[in-house]
Amino acid sequence: MSPPVAPAGWSRWLVPPAALAVHLSIGQAYAWSVFKPPLESALGLSGTQSALPFQLGIVMLGLSAAFGGTLVERNGPRWAMTVALICFSSGFLLSALGAWSEQYWLIVLGYGFVGGIGLGIGYISPVSTLIKWFPDRPGMATGIAIMGFGGGALIASPWSAQMLESFGTDSSGIALAFLVHGLAYAVFMSLGVLLVRVPRTEKPVEGAPSAFQGPQVSARNAVRTPQFWLLWIVLCMNVTAGIGILEKAAPMITDFFADTSTPVSVSAAAGFVALLSAANMAGRIGWSSTSDLIGRKNIYRVYLGVGAVMYALIALFGDSSKPLFVLCALVILSFYGGGFATVPAYLKDLFGTYEVGAIHGRLLTAWSTAGVLGPLIVNWIADRQEEAGKDGSALYSVSFLIMIGLLVVGFVANELVRPVNARHHIPAPREAVDVERQQPESA
Repeated sequence: MSPPVAPAGWSRWLVPPAALAVHLSIGQAYAWSVFKPPLESALGLSGTQSALPFQLGIVMLGLSAAFGGTLVERNGPRWAMTVALICFSSGFLLSALGAWSEQYWLIVLGYGFVGGIGLGIGYISPVSTLIKWFPDRPGMATGIAIMGFGGGALIASPWSAQMLESFGTDSSGIALAFLVHGLAYAVFMSLGVLLVRVPRTEKPVEGAPSAFQGPQVSARNAVRTPQFWLLWIVLCMNVTAGIGILEKAAPMITDFFADTSTPVSVSAAAGFVALLSAANMAGRIGWSSTSDLIGRKNIYRVYLGVGAVMYALIALFGDSSKPLFVLCALVILSFYGGGFATVPAYLKDLFGTYEVGAIHGRLLTAWSTAGVLGPLIVNWIADRQEEAGKDGSALYSVSFLIMIGLLVVGFVANELVRPVNARHHIPAPREAVDVERQQPESA
């Protein structure tokens, strides 16, 4: 499948909706928790077991993005979106079969493994194309698309809950909900497949900078640079800090105010989770657009430096002021989302657009690592503190100190980022094909 080239007069503003069609769909992953209680009840699973499809999906997201990034660059966005559509929808169909037959391993295989591949390929599918269409505003362009991944749960959560209420929460009802998800997302993602185009020229907008302006670095060379690994640390630390709150948000706010005169109800805790999702989504477009104005290094100084201050405020005063706790958590989650949306533009600034999608895919292994590290830190320490007889905010004080330390590590790594040494540059965009032939790379 050759990349579809935009005809003369094609509006570049049609490309972000194509990307959103994919990202809003795969963003359903953040709504997996809706299926946890029904699965535990219908199939007799533990909380750890019911979380496995989501955890495997995030791991496969990072791995498939890393290993498939080069294929995405070579075959173009339509091919990538088609692969994402097939894998993500097939994952739901396999999960439907697993729920209907009460074979949990099929749900893990479908949603976690097959669907996780769709997550990874779909996540990186529009990045390189958007940066080429918007060389003048790369942060805004990638923020629009990646905003969809953060906001997908705002659609999927109530939709999934309504289906389970209508179909039932037994194995047959869950299977039917999975089936509807698979078919509906296939239709919606196909809109992105049909709509996406690549620009006819390097400069799709008159007066805009060339998409190939500045240094160009291949994916193979990029992973050999200290800049790549410094950004890997930056992303991993920022994601770990955000997901540490996101994964345990409802029980965390309940624990913090359990012994106060204004405890948090179950419905209020659910509302807090919804607020965090909104902050996650808003940060992806708001902060990434801001990075076009103040620069990528400066915006990550905000994410990491101010994020550490927010964690310190929660640790010191969070249990004495509910508004302060909520505000700090919302800021941290906005930085979490903003970090995801800004990093493709940061990569473009350092490595150029030549193989930015493939480089971005490799960098997302930091997400896979953080997806395990963040929940592990918060949950394991909370369990140990509870065993020691502590409760309330004391369950999380050590975790928050660790998160502050990780954000400081990320801040230092960001300060160490410098322009890439010229020895890693490809000779010129016209010679890129020759370079790749001389240095063949497997996906």
